[in-house]
Amino acid sequence: MKTNPTSDDFSFVDAEHRVLEFWEQSRIFEQSLKQTENHSPYIFYDGPPFATGLPHHGHLVASTIKDVVPRYFTMKGRYVQRRFGWDCHGLPIEHEIDKTLGMSSIEAVEKLGIKGYNDECRGIVQRYTGEWRKTIKRIGRWVDFDHDYKTMDPWYMESLWWVVKELWDKDLIYRGEKVVPFSTELSTVLSNFEAGSNYQNVQDPAVTVLFKLRDDERYVAAWTTTPWTLPSNLALCVGDDIDYIEAIDRQTGKTIIVAQKRLEALGKGGELDPGKILKGHQLVGLRYEPLMPYFAELESEGAFRILSDDYVSTDSGTGVVHQAPAFGEDDFRITKSAGIDATVCPVDMAGKFTAQVEDFVGLHVKDADKHIIRKLKDQGSLYIQDVIVHSYPFCPRSDTPIIYRTIDSWYVKVEQMRGQLQAANEKVHWIPGHIKHGRMGNWLEGAIDWAISRNRFWGTPLPIWINDESGEMRCIGSRKELQELTGVMLD
Repeated sequence: MKTNPTSDDFSFVDAEHRVLEFWEQSRIFEQSLKQTENHSPYIFYDGPPFATGLPHHGHLVASTIKDVVPRYFTMKGRYVQRRFGWDCHGLPIEHEIDKTLGMSSIEAVEKLGIKGYNDECRGIVQRYTGEWRKTIKRIGRWVDFDHDYKTMDPWYMESLWWVVKELWDKDLIYRGEKVVPFSTELSTVLSNFEAGSNYQNVQDPAVTVLFKLRDDERYVAAWTTTPWTLPSNLALCVGDDIDYIEAIDRQTGKTIIVAQKRLEALGKGGELDPGKILKGHQLVGLRYEPLMPYFAELESEGAFRILSDDYVSTDSGTGVVHQAPAFGEDDFRITKSAGIDATVCPVDMAGKFTAQVEDFVGLHVKDADKHIIRKLKDQGSLYIQDVIVHSYPFCPRSDTPIIYRTIDSWYVKVEQMRGQLQAANEKVHWIPGHIKHGRMGNWLEGAIDWAISRNRFWGTPLPIWINDESGEMRCIGSRKELQELTGVMLD
């Protein structure tokens, strides 16, 4: 008999099926819950999967671990509920719908309305629940599928409202504008984890551009691999203690300022003659002419001048970094510290230039690179044009290049509680132990404020209402509270 361990033709597969049949027919899992229902509970948090995709190897490995822990504590006499859940909201669902409809979520909402679009999303959230149930059962994991929960259920979304209200009442939530990783294909902010999960080696243009100093015949050379950010340039940045040199280009006669250590690399075969040496701090405060005319009026607000910061290096480029505060975290930080409050972001949610940059309006930023380079060449600002192969982040869902840009978001104040989080981590028994001061410890050490909002249509709405006239804000913590204020009960 194939299920007899002493038999020569014993089959593990057949034996497993017999065990699964016995468990199901005798309702062993249900009996284990009944037997312990009056005992002390053990709470096991299990992050739910998306039901729009089939289970893969990563799910199976995690499911094995998620089965072992509840079984262990059940055998210790604890009551361990194991309700299976489904993550119904967010980007994966919208991405599936966008592919089905053949248009972006923004275009779909314009055509169908928010309700129509969300109805489309709701219709596919349980597409593969049958396959999931079959697979999870087959690997022998005990979970309750009959009383599953869904993150789109009103009671579940209400629980998130309660969390947000608790944070709000403790003054731990604020609205701010920061530079974040952004998928132009999906028109959404990405988490830092998502942004770092899909790096690919790509070819990008690398250009050295000349910025002419105001009322001065000298030029400052800056290098960038993102020419599309140049129309939004508002400053240049040097290092205070870096040695810079005034070099004369033999061909054009122009005096060009670059880091002394980068002179040989930029010399184009010895065509730059070295001249006077300057420290970076001697350049700080100098003004230059806008490279492009689109935001020239901001010169009166302190833009188009040279700043300094320790992050500038001479490892590559020219030792001078062009600053587009809407498209770089350091750029944003440095310009704001220097009192340049303007943050121009002439790019829409699809990554295309807006009418503010009239010469390239409607072009995706990556497609605009070659057109911008041509314009720089025509106006005599392009000094060196090259190509670089480097590692660049791609959106893990659409497999398209991401950009960094400013987005208005809601944040939780994590940085101010970093010490408390680190202290709590010390009380956790980690398996394997190296995670405590390794991956988790390192993450907590650099934890930054957490962006909790996303530019999505299908998800739990933030329960924060803002008066358009007075600016007064109010956070709602439950459906009952909302009903008391509006007379409407959401279900």
